[in-house]
This record gives sequence, structure tokens and C-alpha cells, in this order.
Amino acid sequence: MTTITVEGMSCEHCEQTVEEALQSVPGVSDARADHEAEHATIEGDPDSAALVRAVEDAGYEASV
Repeated sequence: MTTITVEGMSCEHCEQTVEEALQSVPGVSDARADHEAEHATIEGDPDSAALVRAVEDAGYEASV
């Protein structure tokens, strides 16, 4: 399991957008975002840089 910090989410729709972006990354089996805690938890064995890139491409800021 990997946890990344995600900034810029303000609602459940934002969480869904981030989750969909993360689930498109190869190696991700599941992803859950939490806008209140400002993080996302990823199951699987993805590349960390690819996770950050996917979140940033979706319009949010991310860091490992």
C-alpha cells in the first residue's frame, strides 16, 4: 500500500476524479482519496512518479 499527499481536493467529486486518475496508472489495483485528510491510498505496485503525474494531470497537487 502507498499513501500520497493530494492538495486541492474540496469535495467528494474531487475524490472521485483523483481515484479515477490513480486507477488508470499501471499497477494500481485500487485507489481511495480523502479530501479532508488530503491524501490518497493506493493498493498495488505502481511507480510513485506515475501516481504523482496522474494526480497532477487531473488538476491537483501531489507528493509522495
